[in-house]
Amino acid sequence: MTDTSIQTEIDEIVEEFDFLGDWEERYKYLIDMGKALPGLPDTDKTDLNKVKGCVSQVWLVTGHEGDRLTFQADSDAHIVRGLAALLLRIYSGRTPDEILSVDAREVLKQIGLSEHLSPQRSNGLASMIGRIRGAAGA
Repeated sequence: MTDTSIQTEIDEIVEEFDFLGDWEERYKYLIDMGKALPGLPDTDKTDLNKVKGCVSQVWLVTGHEGDRLTFQADSDAHIVRGLAALLLRIYSGRTPDEILSVDAREVLKQIGLSEHLSPQRSNGLASMIGRIRGAAGA
């Protein structure tokens, strides 16, 4: 569970990426975020948890802690794993209202990543965001 507001977390992410220079540094930082993401056990890598619409394999597990939703994710692709780590940082441990108040695609625009993602990665990212927002709307 997170102690900071969702906007504070977004501001921190934007500040971290602003500190980095060019796209290559940001890309490497995103990959490092993915490497730091705890993996999922094989028992959670099921068709039910698999995110459809992603070229690479991505699994997203939703949990509940009181009125907050928690998310765990894993992927077989480094950059996608980094994108998942970024989404978890924004959304995991938040209430459904908080989750629905923020579209992570806007955050990616702010940090300069959206224009560097391939169409396939953008589609996969949209699928991950859709699953998270869908869980919050349920």
